[in-house]
Amino acid sequence: MGQAEDTAEEKVNWHWRNTMKPVRFFGIDARAAIPFFILLFYFRVVSLVLAILSTVIFVALEKRGLTFPCALRSLRSWLNGQFRPAWVAIRYKRFIDLG
Repeated sequence: MGQAEDTAEEKVNWHWRNTMKPVRFFGIDARAAIPFFILLFYFRVVSLVLAILSTVIFVALEKRGLTFPCALRSLRSWLNGQFRPAWVAIRYKRFIDLG
């Protein structure tokens, strides 16, 4: 649909296009800034280092093309490996990374 074909009703609803964009806080995903929220309540050198380290890691992952949820899924699948304990042996399938 081109701009010439847009009706008045569609122009009113354009703002709904941006409702699923991830929330960003100073250029990073807002969920990756959670350690800084924890830092507000427990301000120690260790928590400061962990907050900065986690932020640097997730910024590096975003530079590689992984979003925050995708990075967590990749970490979970890397830690768990090919073993899926909830699957019955007959239903066990080969590991596929969709991340």
